[in-house]
Amino acid sequence: MTLSTAKNTEAPAGEGGRRPLGLRADVRNLSLLGVLAVLIAVGGFTRPDEFLATSNLQLVLTQASVIGVVTVGMTFVITSGGIDLSVGAIVALASVWATTLATQEYGFAGILFTAVVVGVACGLVNGLLIAYGGMVPFIATLAMLASARGLALQITDGRTQIVTVESVLDLGIPDAYVLGIPPLVLVFAAVTVAGWLILNRTTFGRRTVAVGGNPEAARLAGIDVRRQRLYLYLLSGLCCGIAAFLLIVLSGSGQNTNGNLYELDAIAAAIIGGTLLSGGRGTIVGSVLGVLVFTTITNIFALNNLQSDVQQIAKGAIIVAAVLVQRRSMRHGET
Repeated sequence: MTLSTAKNTEAPAGEGGRRPLGLRADVRNLSLLGVLAVLIAVGGFTRPDEFLATSNLQLVLTQASVIGVVTVGMTFVITSGGIDLSVGAIVALASVWATTLATQEYGFAGILFTAVVVGVACGLVNGLLIAYGGMVPFIATLAMLASARGLALQITDGRTQIVTVESVLDLGIPDAYVLGIPPLVLVFAAVTVAGWLILNRTTFGRRTVAVGGNPEAARLAGIDVRRQRLYLYLLSGLCCGIAAFLLIVLSGSGQNTNGNLYELDAIAAAIIGGTLLSGGRGTIVGSVLGVLVFTTITNIFALNNLQSDVQQIAKGAIIVAAVLVQRRSMRHGET
């Protein structure tokens, strides 16, 4: 099999594939937009003065930014046929390491650099264990989850680390907004655009889809499957580092409990967005819409003082429905 042949076989799996699949992707995205519109209508009906307020909409987008950046990295990993259960723990570790007193002495640059480096380092460990160590992604990232959480707890000793660097905290105040848009949202938008371009307009993206669709065929086509997987977990770690910095700006602190259940939220958002758990198809646009759906649900529940357990049940029902739709699509040969 030649590389050109591999490209032809993998093209239909992405967002930029043949027209029929592109139309199906458009239908999925339009469906998510419809769900989002319904949620906005519900929020506007139940709490019109609060939900539709500019400050609340800015809050929804800001909260979506943190988990959204993580989801972009998760989308790449799942598209390749992998999984990353450690993203939440990596965010926690990066956030506490970047907010120690020693790190804060280096100011804005020190906090940002540390958060990104810690995220990439954890991604490197995951990638090496999976790509070259032969470990199953589920086991390797589960081990990283436990290790990173434990190290984060050890660093903080269970205490919250308050950020005192004014240049970091200033990014979270209204005066820093650009045309009414919080800086965190702008970062999220930039990561989303970059992720879409990489997945749909570069050789790296085509290789990612090929590895997820058929690793053996990708290998025969000349793709270094192990190296590609290593790069993907590095990318996931990078996204976690960026998300950790955004969370530091949002909360003004570093805690070992940061990023709790981020892995489940990111996986769920990617799934309902149309990314296949089995790999071979990924959609950045769908994943971002999935993040917005879940964040909006959380906001509506909070404004209506509904219990969090009901919220989790609703999220679980949405995930089950999305997986059932995927299975039905696969039975009808759509994938």
